[in-house]
Order: sequence, then structure tokens, then C-alpha cells
Amino acid sequence: MSVTTFSPDGRVFQVEYAGKAVENSGTALAICCSDGIIFAVEKFLTSKMLVPGTIKRIFPVSRNSGMAVAGMLADSRQIVARARSEAHQYKDAYNEEIPPEVLAERIGLFVHAYTLYWSIRPFGCAALLGCVDKETKKPSLFCIEPQGQVSKYSGTASGKGKQAAKTEIEKLFASTNGNITCEKALVHAAKILHKVHDEKDKDFELECSWICASSKYEHASVPDAILKAAEAEAKKMIEAEDE
Repeated sequence: MSVTTFSPDGRVFQVEYAGKAVENSGTALAICCSDGIIFAVEKFLTSKMLVPGTIKRIFPVSRNSGMAVAGMLADSRQIVARARSEAHQYKDAYNEEIPPEVLAERIGLFVHAYTLYWSIRPFGCAALLGCVDKETKKPSLFCIEPQGQVSKYSGTASGKGKQAAKTEIEKLFASTNGNITCEKALVHAAKILHKVHDEKDKDFELECSWICASSKYEHASVPDAILKAAEAEAKKMIEAEDE
């Protein structure tokens, strides 16, 4: 049961259990587009009395970077706080924005440290870190797993519908050759989350943000009117496919 002890076949069960915590939460996805990056999250509505937009699962890290999380929300807030701290310290020391690769590796090291000591437990969440370079406008996307593994992607997903969402993202990239704008990708992101949503689960609220020309290359929530229109179009596309 200890986080510091290997099983006879070389596994650390506590870290694997942390991965299960991620799989129990709503799906989070992020896609690198030709003009920026887009985040989308499936937020389960735990109560009918819950005020819309209160439980956030997408967070700004710096002006040009953001993070979507899947798993335990309280754990993910710690990772977001650490990411903000790292970005702030780098800016203070070098007077420039932290490179995305450096920020992702530093968060990965922080998460990995929590798999090494018996007195603490691993983080039960996975984070999708997205940044857009101010000068080149080039997007970067990283996934930080509960074991501290850092991987770079063009588009990926985490959470309950991870596998199905990844397959849909691959199909999208194959059909567009990876050349799609954030506004068009928004409809596809909404479609993917509605498609992978398990009908047995509670209803969900779609949360989206982006870093692109529309947001002046700063991390910002997608305006409600645009999001609702994209969600309505996504539902029409799913109905057409079903027919």
C-alpha cells in the first residue's frame, strides 16, 4: 500500500490508484490549432442548485498559458498554484516569460516528488498545459500525468472518455491535416465531449477557453454566446451522424 514500495512485478500501486482517480472525472481535452490552442472540459453537475460556472476546471497560469485538469479538483489547484509560482519566479529572475518546455518539466518534477516519500500521497489529477509563444504565435501542449511523466502533444485528452476523445481528435487531425482554426476547432471540441459523455453519468456543463487571435493571444474563456452557438452546432452534427 505504500507509495515508496514496488510490488514484486515492479509496479507502484498508489500511483496507479491516482491514475484511477483521473479516470473517474469528466473528460478534459486540448487541441493545438493553426492560430493558437483550445481547451474544453466536461464538468459534471453534482447538484441542480449549483450556480453555472462556479466549479472551474480550466485555469490561467500566465497571460499566454493555461491549464485544463482532470481528476481531483483540490489536488489540481495545488498544481496550478505551483505552475503560477514557477512562471512568476522565472519572470522575476530573467525578465521574460518562462519557456513552455521548462514550465512543463518543472511541474512534472514537482508532481513526481509526491511519488517518492511515504508521508505524502501522489496527486490524483492530470493536467493539460497549453502555451502560445507571444512572438512566433506557435502553440505548445503538454500532458502531466500523476506519476510526473511529461509528454508533448498536438492534441490530447484526459479523464473518463480519454480513449474515445483521443480517437476523435486523431480523426479531426487526419481530415484537416492539422490545419484548423480555434473557432472551427471549438465546434469539434464540443462535439467530441458530447459524443464521449456517458448517458449513465450526470448532466454536464461545457467549459472552454482559448489562446488565439480572438483573445489577443492571451488565455481567456470563450464568450458565452460563441460557446452556446458552437454547442448547438455540435449537437446538430451528432444528430446528423446518428441519422
